[in-house]
Amino acid sequence: MSKVSIIEVKTAGQLKQFVKFPMDLYKNNPYYVPSFIKDEIKIWDANENPAFHYSESKQFLAVQDNKVVGRIAVIINHKEEKELDIKKVRFGWIDFIDDTEVSKALIKTAIDYAKEHNINKIEGPMGFTNLDKAGMLTMGFDKLATMIGIYNHAYYPKHLENLGLVKEKEWVEYEMNFPKVLPEKVEKFSGLIAQKYKLSVLKFKSKEEILPYVEPMFKLLDETYKHLSTYTPISDEQIKTYKEKYFPFIDKNYVICVVDENQQLVSFAITMPSYSKALQKSKGKLFPFGWWHFLQAGKKNDRANFYLIGIHPEYQRRGVTAIIFKEIFVRFTSMGINFAETNPELEENKSVQLLWQDYNPVNHKRRRTYSMDVNK
Repeated sequence: MSKVSIIEVKTAGQLKQFVKFPMDLYKNNPYYVPSFIKDEIKIWDANENPAFHYSESKQFLAVQDNKVVGRIAVIINHKEEKELDIKKVRFGWIDFIDDTEVSKALIKTAIDYAKEHNINKIEGPMGFTNLDKAGMLTMGFDKLATMIGIYNHAYYPKHLENLGLVKEKEWVEYEMNFPKVLPEKVEKFSGLIAQKYKLSVLKFKSKEEILPYVEPMFKLLDETYKHLSTYTPISDEQIKTYKEKYFPFIDKNYVICVVDENQQLVSFAITMPSYSKALQKSKGKLFPFGWWHFLQAGKKNDRANFYLIGIHPEYQRRGVTAIIFKEIFVRFTSMGINFAETNPELEENKSVQLLWQDYNPVNHKRRRTYSMDVNK
């Protein structure tokens, strides 16, 4: 094989190659789920992605024999450095063929970028922010990916480890067979907790009625996870972007909001029908026919994904989750949902993992970020 060349993405054509490379790499793979090409392109547009207000980034292609054989993006999040005193180069969107020369060239690109900016550490795969996809799959290669999870071949982590990168953070994901009968203690405590704290579940008649609660949800998300060492608050611009990106896929029946007697949001859970197979069929395009597959997935589906869950610190460990899960049970049962899958949760975040303990969760996927001290 000829030498691997690294080319910085500078043209629209190169960006399209960057975005579409994994779709070619995983062609006919039954577990890979593509992203929307249009949305992926927007990520690298400073006018579309508010993270560029406090971040800088470059994207690169690995080329061999005039063929794209890998890709990588490098990111410096200055907000993270300023607010958390964490100085590192994030690398993400990393994909490569099973060739050590390719993976070595890509990681060297991240190392060189770090040295150019007098930064001692690289870590990835991760995006610009906490809400971007993160973590290289290390277990669950034979499981269908979700819309918000990275999928990769089993050889990826082996390549990084052989190059000297080490585990930095670990995420776990769980799958549950949703019960046919609501656990007795959930049934009992949901009513007691609602009465004790004067809480109620909002009933949305239309999706538009959810809109006033979108910003409070993100603010509550900040309150829920601010204790984690790597969490940075979500900006107003990011809230606007995520709302525009994901709101079209929201179904009012999959959004649970719990409020107090003053109608203040104290807890919420956002779930969605699984759109994985719809994304596979759409092949990264909503039009001309991708929308049909999404419409069908929303109408008839036996699988759901948990995406976000937030509980105000004042109500954590007070049984509020019983209210949420009773409501989810009622709705999932009526919609024929038999299986549920969690989003990636940091291994250290035991409080969130305890939420699923009554539903016989099975840890079916693991993922991690890898890091390296570039001065060693």
